[in-house]
Amino acid sequence: MAEKILPKGGVVTADDESGRTTSMRTAETLFRLLPMGLCVAALIVMLKDSQTSDFGSLSYTNLGAFKYLVHANGICAGYSLLSAVVTAVPRPPTMSRAWTFFLLDQLLTYIILAAGAVSTEVVYLAYKGDTAITWSAACGTFGGFCHKATVSVSITFVVMLCYAALSLISSYRLFSRFDPPTTHSGNKAAEMDVFHT
Repeated sequence: MAEKILPKGGVVTADDESGRTTSMRTAETLFRLLPMGLCVAALIVMLKDSQTSDFGSLSYTNLGAFKYLVHANGICAGYSLLSAVVTAVPRPPTMSRAWTFFLLDQLLTYIILAAGAVSTEVVYLAYKGDTAITWSAACGTFGGFCHKATVSVSITFVVMLCYAALSLISSYRLFSRFDPPTTHSGNKAAEMDVFHT
């Protein structure tokens, strides 16, 4: 059994490291599944968000920001499931895999952040209106619609926090295990002159 001597005199066996790697992989897999459940919840709440009153009917499909929120939550739920499956399969870490997770986690974080921000603007206008452009508040008439939209947007921001944490995890994994990309230039003297001038 292989042993690794720690600086403070402790000994860690290969079995201990394997168990720690397995538990870390399990934790990351579960953490990647968490946003999937939240995305599906936000998606379902928004899909069921419609209301009819004496003044007409209102549905999420009437507002482009809410349609974007639905699509962004669907994409993020799919990515969460796919990334959880890939993470759950034990494989040795590779640089291309680490870069892929890093870039996709960043991309999905920004997609869900944009969806939440745009939808928050619409919800704010629905509650408060905008007197400068004579846009009256709609939530007095469509209170149920506004409540469901607020719930969906709130869940979306929790998803965004999960993706921000996943982005930090994937960036830590990438930059702690692998060296940054280097450029290979034949002219070292020209490179040095650039930095010293």
